[in-house]
Amino acid sequence: MWDVFLSYSRKDARQVRRLHEELIAVGLKVFTDESAVAGFAGISDTIRCALADSRVLLAYYSLGYPERPACQWELTAAFLAGLGEGDPRRRVLVVNPEPDTAHIHPVELRDTRHGEPETLVQDVLAHLRQVPGAMRLDAAPPCVHGELPVAVGEFTGRLPELWRLHSALHAQEAPLVTGRTSAGPVQLRGMPGIGKTRLAREYVLRFGAAFPGGVHWARAGAPQPPQAPDGPCLYVVDDVPHGLSPRAVTELTAPHPLVRTLLITRSRAYGGHGEHLDLEPLPEAAAAALAGASELADAAAGHPGALGLLGRAAAAGQSPAALASRLYEPGRSLLDILAGDELTADHVRDALSAPAEAQDVLRCALALSPLPVTAEAVAGVLASADRLPRAVALRRASAGLAELTARGLLTPAPHHLHPVTAHSWLHHEGDSARAETLRRAVLSSLGATATTLDSPGLPVPGVRKESLPMRVTEAERMAAFDLQVELVSRIGVQQLPADSGSLREALTSLNSLFPFTRDTLRRYSIGLEPGTAPSVQSVAHHLLNEVLRPFMTHWHPVLMAWETHRPTNVSPLDHERTWPRAEAFRTALDALQEPLRAVTASLAEISGAEFGISTEV
Repeated sequence: MWDVFLSYSRKDARQVRRLHEELIAVGLKVFTDESAVAGFAGISDTIRCALADSRVLLAYYSLGYPERPACQWELTAAFLAGLGEGDPRRRVLVVNPEPDTAHIHPVELRDTRHGEPETLVQDVLAHLRQVPGAMRLDAAPPCVHGELPVAVGEFTGRLPELWRLHSALHAQEAPLVTGRTSAGPVQLRGMPGIGKTRLAREYVLRFGAAFPGGVHWARAGAPQPPQAPDGPCLYVVDDVPHGLSPRAVTELTAPHPLVRTLLITRSRAYGGHGEHLDLEPLPEAAAAALAGASELADAAAGHPGALGLLGRAAAAGQSPAALASRLYEPGRSLLDILAGDELTADHVRDALSAPAEAQDVLRCALALSPLPVTAEAVAGVLASADRLPRAVALRRASAGLAELTARGLLTPAPHHLHPVTAHSWLHHEGDSARAETLRRAVLSSLGATATTLDSPGLPVPGVRKESLPMRVTEAERMAAFDLQVELVSRIGVQQLPADSGSLREALTSLNSLFPFTRDTLRRYSIGLEPGTAPSVQSVAHHLLNEVLRPFMTHWHPVLMAWETHRPTNVSPLDHERTWPRAEAFRTALDALQEPLRAVTASLAEISGAEFGISTEV
């Protein structure tokens, strides 16, 4: 049996090595995953077995500690083991090298006094005398009243949020560091499908020992607060809608002092009712693990609901690239098809019931995406499209923006529209004519803005300037070179021979530039947001959003509509050759060569490499 399981981030290895030596010097058996894991052994299994065979976990809780997934799992397991014994601090000791404790979760660990350098070893020895046996990792299941929602797929990437949720629900138990002396409601907020209910369910299953009085799960439409609990208990109210009065929200909170209330809602309008925890999209690594493919993780932008559906389809044998492409097809949403339900309608139900000015802001946000939307930008669009006085347009835009933010359909400033929300709105747009009017007004306003950028230091992305002063890193040069090599081999740069070749393959070739560009920038740790100077980011943004996206948005659905009419006895290529719009497509594809060559020229200026392709435009 190990006396101490030493848990730490690799960034702190030097400091921890000295601590390790001090603990061994007084005769303690100390486990670390560097010194005690056998070569080629399964580290996860080894760590799990070692933790179950240890008396306490000693966490070196630096700022980098929560960033390591293994640390998250180790601390959570030991914390829950102590919780099952009646005291979460029983099996966890903390060394805090930072000047404050705000980064430490769960909150009960913030006011522990272990970790003073001069008394640390003696503190550990004193604590070990109180815990003679190894910790138990198999906690008893919680007592649940009501029906827990069904979980599909693996829970991943949310351990830090579990800690923060527990800290919010128990802030009053560490009053010296939180300033709270009584329990208040906690709101778990986020967009549809972001995993609010799943996180609450996982919390109930893992942290149920914190509530000996049981867990009561109800929906806002049929609240059932516990009246006389036997001990501290948790009351979860799921699906709290937007638009409730302050009194109605207060009435959802259980009044009994032993009850902790958790409200799950999409709305951001109830800020005055206790603390709130806002769920964001999954981090990149967790999103890729859930989807099983990077292109799917990119397409769903870290949205757990969409990632789960796409990941299961890919695991069943469907091509990830084809799935990502089908997200942009007209007709019924791919997400609805995979779910066997109209879930995208539920994703935008708050938009469908929103006032007209809010829907107009959503249409403008869609046209601007992935750029953020502002009240000033929408006001300009409304003033142009509806011939409104600027003051009136600004008032409408501000009201619509505030309404969408309150309903959880846009992020707080800077206001971004998530791709899954955009996808759902596109499939449930109730006024396509209005949407097209505003889309054109948005494009016109962007064009007018571009013509005013006459500063010599701000060239338009993709336009070659012979004497362009540039300061680029080696990573940027390499990223530009990779994009340049990929571009010169594409059908848009290398002309499609007349009366030959596949138009569908040409589209597929161009479409693959989207994931390739994103993967290339990610590989070299370069963002996709365009800067204010010529850069790989600005050229990539211009390529994807101003050159390729308009072409793909127009021709992909048109060609697909023709392909759906192919007789079974006719090959795809033969059917394609009878397409009445084939010649127009080839003309548009030829016209695409000019902007693609301009982009290639801009990349050549950054990479310093030329491939003998004419870039005169």
